[in-house]
Parts: sequence; structure tokens; C-alpha cells
Amino acid sequence: MTTALRSFLRYARYRGDVTLDLAAAVPVVANWSMPSIPRAISAEQTRQLLASIDRRTAIGRRDYAILLLLARLGLRSGEVAFLELDDIDWRAGQVSVHGKSGQRSEMPLPADVGKAIAAYLLRGRPHSASRRVFLRAKAPITGFRGPCGVGSLVRHSLQRAGIDAPTMGAHQFRHGLATQMLSRGASLSEIGEVLGHRDPNTTRIYTSVDIKALRTLAPRRHSSCRL
Repeated sequence: MTTALRSFLRYARYRGDVTLDLAAAVPVVANWSMPSIPRAISAEQTRQLLASIDRRTAIGRRDYAILLLLARLGLRSGEVAFLELDDIDWRAGQVSVHGKSGQRSEMPLPADVGKAIAAYLLRGRPHSASRRVFLRAKAPITGFRGPCGVGSLVRHSLQRAGIDAPTMGAHQFRHGLATQMLSRGASLSEIGEVLGHRDPNTTRIYTSVDIKALRTLAPRRHSSCRL
């Protein structure tokens, strides 16, 4: 809003409607670093959600594999939607992820995630010329059009399971993985590497999440001061 207002005032001065540089009087709005705490789905809620998926059906096997990718690897919804068959190296146990701005990274493929994807490919994925790993269940049988397809899948899965998650989106799994890694002692650089953060400041936001761990430090520090 302030940027637009400055532009308008500069234009007004250029036209001669005003003589003073009123754009310089528009105040600068503070851009606080890390203004909010990420809303992360808990490990227990993730377990409940995965347990609620009916893997006896083709759609269930697909949804289970997608949710595992979100929860175990912290992938973005778009990274899951655009994952292709050639991106999985079964022999090496790796998956090539296409991240933001064309960034490509190799990630280890956990055994349970690989098993879930294989189950879908063998006993769930419809016949299609598409090279996408995950396909729509309804015609036309193609890959998801974009991240919204994965987001919709997450929302419906949470609603069916009756889970009161922090949000209804897919990004909460990414936040959940980061907070779990932090609680287990992982460094910020390790978390940033897993999540594919190019800017270290992006990862720093998770230092404000583990309140429980911070509380345990308070009495220790207090007792050590008495020594």
C-alpha cells in the first residue's frame, strides 16, 4: 500500500498537480523478521492421519504415499505434484526433487516411503502416458494440475479422519518435520538442508517453535547460577 501511494504521489508531482515531494512523507512500514511461528502438525496427529488412510484401495495407496512424502521428507505440495517417474532412483534409494526457482536436489528415499510409492505404482496407478508419479483418480487421467491438487487431498484426508490440525494445508507437514528434527537435536543447517532452504534466515524461524525445550533450560540455568 505504501509503495503504491509513493508511486501515485510521484506521478502527481510529475504532472504538476503538487509541488512538494509528498512521497518522501509516506512513512516506512516496519518489516519484522520472522513475525509468526509456523503452525506445525504434531507427530501424533500425523500418525493418526496415516493410520486413517484405507490402503486397500488404489486411491488410498496414492494418498498414503503422498502424505508420507510430505511428512517424512517435508516436500512442498508442488514438489510432490510434479514428481516424475524418472526422478526416483530405486537402486540408489534417492529421489530427485524439483524445488523453487528450478532448484534440483537429491534426497534419500526412506524405506517406508519407497515401499508406499511402489505399492501405488504396482497396484493403484492407472495406465497413462503421463510420466508423473501421482495421477488424478478421475478423468482425464493425468498428473495433478498443480500444488492445489495435493492441498485438496490433504484437506479432505484431515476432514475424513476428524483431525483438528493447525491448518488444512500441506505446508504444516513441512513445519512438523522441522520442529521434530529440532527437538531431536538437529542443527539449523541440517534442517535447512533437508527442507531446501537457500536462505539461512528462513530456517531460523523454527528456533521460536520449540517452546517446550526452551522451558526445560530455564530451571537448569537458574540452578547453575546458585552454584
